[in-house]
Amino acid sequence: MKRLVLFFGICCLFLLASDYAFSQDKLNVNKIIIDAGHGGHDPGTLGKFSKEKDIALTIALKFGNYVEENFPDVTVIYTRKTDKFIELYKRAEIANKNNADLFISIHCNGVKSSSPFGTETFVMGLHKSAANLEVARKENASILMEDNYSEQYDGYDPNSPEAYIIFSMYQNAFLDQSLNIASKIQAQFRERVGRKDRGVKQDGFLVLYKTTMPGVLVETGFLSNLEEEKFLMSDLGQTYIASAIYRAFRDYKNEYESQKTASTLHISTDKDDKDPSKAIADTISNNVKGIVFKVQFFSSENDIPINSSCFKNLSGVQKYFRDGQYKFTVGEEYSVSEASKLKKQLRKKGFKDAFVIAFNNGERIKVNEAAKLLKK
Repeated sequence: MKRLVLFFGICCLFLLASDYAFSQDKLNVNKIIIDAGHGGHDPGTLGKFSKEKDIALTIALKFGNYVEENFPDVTVIYTRKTDKFIELYKRAEIANKNNADLFISIHCNGVKSSSPFGTETFVMGLHKSAANLEVARKENASILMEDNYSEQYDGYDPNSPEAYIIFSMYQNAFLDQSLNIASKIQAQFRERVGRKDRGVKQDGFLVLYKTTMPGVLVETGFLSNLEEEKFLMSDLGQTYIASAIYRAFRDYKNEYESQKTASTLHISTDKDDKDPSKAIADTISNNVKGIVFKVQFFSSENDIPINSSCFKNLSGVQKYFRDGQYKFTVGEEYSVSEASKLKKQLRKKGFKDAFVIAFNNGERIKVNEAAKLLKK
């Protein structure tokens, strides 16, 4: 029953995400939430000489300062600027109420062994390993310090593995952007700061769970590793980490805003699909048998019913299975130009990553290939 409640709760949140995105009429990144993990009576991971809450706050403030200095058009909002305890759900509320375009939560890692080291960045999703699940449990355990946490988090139990399964649905609405910024952060850590790259991972973090925008949780290193703790405690180390996150943000913002003229981020893993040029699109004739164009707007590892309340504002939803994911589409158009119109409508409804795909007699093909076939 709890999982059923969680499912419908997440469906409602998905609709909120669509409502939020509908209000964004431009592809801009003008408002960012910087979240320093833990705080107050919640110290987070304890190193031999340090506390996670202190290091996370210093890095967060340095990062925000870089953004403010270099992007005067960007509003930076902190979930905390002092040693203060902020409930996880309130951090999400701060982001949602301010209609933020991006959410970045900064943390430090820690395990029983002193051997592991390196950085890793998480996005919202289903955990892929026991190690990932353990990181999520550790960070989510902060809710046990909150009053009435069961009510605030829809009956969620941070110690229940089942509670993480349903999370894989929610942030699929922003998964592609989240993975994009996460990979840029890890690349900066690896190439510019020389840190060990432990990769981009997915898991069910409550601080990301209710945010209606792309978001990541950054683990800047292990306080349980003495050498890495010393690096993270130093002013130079904190400056390097903060500047790396800033450079990733800069590159993400520039790339994302360039989508005003060319879409480069997709929900699907088929990253080589692009709309053909307008010149080609205009030559495509209507009612050609065998080839149809649809608009893909969502994908999920879970098989969601097409009549789900998640899609109640859409008509003609269809789905197909490919590359280990269920992919959801609307439309059955006979030209790229008509499908492109539908794509624009979907993006206005909040599905910013909607893009045109093509089928030939039921088989998925590239849009450019479909255009060539129609010209013959």
